[in-house]
Amino acid sequence: MSDYALFVTAPLHLESLLTEELHAQGIDQARETRGGVSFHGTLEEAYRVCLWSRVANRVLLELGSFTADSPEALYRGMQQIDWRDHFGVANTFAVQFQSSQSTITHSQYGALKAKDAVVDQFRDRDGERPSIDTGWPDVRINVYVHRDQASVSLDLSGDSLHRRGYRRAGGAAPLKENLAAAILLRAGWPQIAREQGTLLDPMCGSGTLLIEGAWIAADIAPGLLREYWGFSGWRQHDPTLWQNLYDEAQQRRQQGLARLPAIHGYDIDARAIAGAEQNVREADLAGLIQLECRPLEAIRPPLDAVPGLVVVNPPYGERLGSDSDLPLLYRQLGQTLKQHFNGWQATLFTGNPELSGQLQLRTLRRHSLYNGPIECKLFHYRIEPDYDITPRGYPRPLQPAEFTDNARMLANRLQKNTRQLSRWLKQENISCYRLYDADMPEYALAIDVYETEQRYVHVQEYEPPRSVDPEKARQRLREALGVILDTLAICEQQLFFKVRRRQKGSAQYEKLAEEKHFYSVQENGCRFWVNFEDYLDTGLFLDHRLVRRRIGKLAANGDFLNLFAYTGTASVYAAHGGACSTTTIDMSKTYLDWARRNMHLNGFDGGEHRFIQADCLFWLEEGVNAQQYDLIFLDPPSFSTSKRMQATLDIQRDHVALIRQAMKRLRKNGVLLFSTNLRNFKLDETSIAALEITDINRETLPRDFERNPKIHHCWEFRHRRKTVLSLKNTDDK
Repeated sequence: MSDYALFVTAPLHLESLLTEELHAQGIDQARETRGGVSFHGTLEEAYRVCLWSRVANRVLLELGSFTADSPEALYRGMQQIDWRDHFGVANTFAVQFQSSQSTITHSQYGALKAKDAVVDQFRDRDGERPSIDTGWPDVRINVYVHRDQASVSLDLSGDSLHRRGYRRAGGAAPLKENLAAAILLRAGWPQIAREQGTLLDPMCGSGTLLIEGAWIAADIAPGLLREYWGFSGWRQHDPTLWQNLYDEAQQRRQQGLARLPAIHGYDIDARAIAGAEQNVREADLAGLIQLECRPLEAIRPPLDAVPGLVVVNPPYGERLGSDSDLPLLYRQLGQTLKQHFNGWQATLFTGNPELSGQLQLRTLRRHSLYNGPIECKLFHYRIEPDYDITPRGYPRPLQPAEFTDNARMLANRLQKNTRQLSRWLKQENISCYRLYDADMPEYALAIDVYETEQRYVHVQEYEPPRSVDPEKARQRLREALGVILDTLAICEQQLFFKVRRRQKGSAQYEKLAEEKHFYSVQENGCRFWVNFEDYLDTGLFLDHRLVRRRIGKLAANGDFLNLFAYTGTASVYAAHGGACSTTTIDMSKTYLDWARRNMHLNGFDGGEHRFIQADCLFWLEEGVNAQQYDLIFLDPPSFSTSKRMQATLDIQRDHVALIRQAMKRLRKNGVLLFSTNLRNFKLDETSIAALEITDINRETLPRDFERNPKIHHCWEFRHRRKTVLSLKNTDDK
């Protein structure tokens, strides 16, 4: 049998899943490449991929490759292929052209040039030419040019393989069929189905997940209903071979339907249910998928249902308008799952991953997928009490009787740290401090203690890498939380837990909850409002304690400017230290209001204390209010972008320009304090050599953060003083 070079395209982030799928079909030589999977195989293997791949987009049979660094080179290369081997003048054809990083950038012009080469070859040889049909051609030619290298293929699929042939009705934001199949494969549905577990979708929409789930469970080929194939009009097509594969798939379907597990779908929209019923009929699954119009809060497992998989794709703001009601919807979903689906597994596909926390379930695994242009996340859960996260945001802690030797070692470390810090805390009158910061690699946590009228403990888990077994990570976390409660003598209501992930942009400032519980804490005679629940950070950066103290000492009798002010704690210190005026600037209304409350808490309510909601970059560049200042504190985020900003901020890239702009607002003898928490930050001293630069990082590192000297970087900048040189009379030489 002939051996063909084949390339199977896949949606973004599904290349590895497609590779696994082809390996399962016995195509061991399939290798993941950019945009898909390539292999050399027989025509039978190519047909099998067309018929059986659940996640592929297209199957391309490569015909040739050549340099196409100009339209003329493309034309010549296309003519090198003998097109009569593939179709004749009585057939129709179409050309699909794409290019990247190449001389030919216009896809329509490239397609036209490639088409002309094919047509001219037929006309020169036969005196007539085949016709063009861009809709349903007998043969579809795919031309892809990357860095001026063209690859020409025959599209065996003809049309995207996600079009199975059953969808007649779609909801407001329907999933593509191959994406739905990928979600189920990632969720482990094939194994659950083999164990006769139930599949349930509480927001089923047009029913795509349910239909794909039924086809997977019943071993139904996803291409079985398709009426159009790109190989049907190809001269090398083997109808007998194809018919044999098709008949085999029909037989497997009949056998698979006999073992189909229970499948149920619900939706609050009666029109969606009607559309899903139509699609189910078109998929030849009438009577095998149960559909019902029911609101989320009323959904229960069917009677006698074997616990299985709840799969759900809730609406998300990018596709369906405002997301103002979505947190409540996600919270209701989590409550329904925990109250009624104990022992089940759940998979959530969402374009608003920040809302996944509303389910209050611990994530076992997650994947990144794309729904069209929208980057989405796929979260996997187990619905059991041990995986429940309490309203405070953490899983059930272990009891002391359940502690392992490692857990007891953690308890010893917390006790040791407490003893070592106690005298220093008392001498410095410090009531908010870091007790532990991943001292033991097995327990990657940051533990901060806040002493107010009672003790509160704020715990952040550094998100484990994917290489760590989620089960082991969860067990260690439960141990650690139990140790913290026991060793620090607090109850669960005094412990607050969050997961610190690698952040993008301003993610650390994004809201996590809406509890709005604030607690008053004190530091060096100043008082601040902190919030343990609603944000990743509490509103008080403990590692800046000495920076704030320095600001208080430098601010006396001067005007103070606080840029990227966050909750305004530096402004409080400046006012407390005797500043004549403070100007507090932040783009967030939420944080600016928080800063006002902090100033009010300390009695600083006068008109000399101003608050400005503005993009600091724009405010500096535009010269709004040209007042100058004696002391400026510049503590920008590492990276930031938002709809309100005029431009993005990358502190490594932009710090020189930002410092220069801020120095324009600094008086002759003033001081600019610049701080950043970007771990690998490098100050470009050469570009700002005209300034006096003093590294004060060591002086501003508190004792409780000494284990992590890169927690922040801090410098002082001053205008360099001009020196007057006394020149001797050169005539004396």
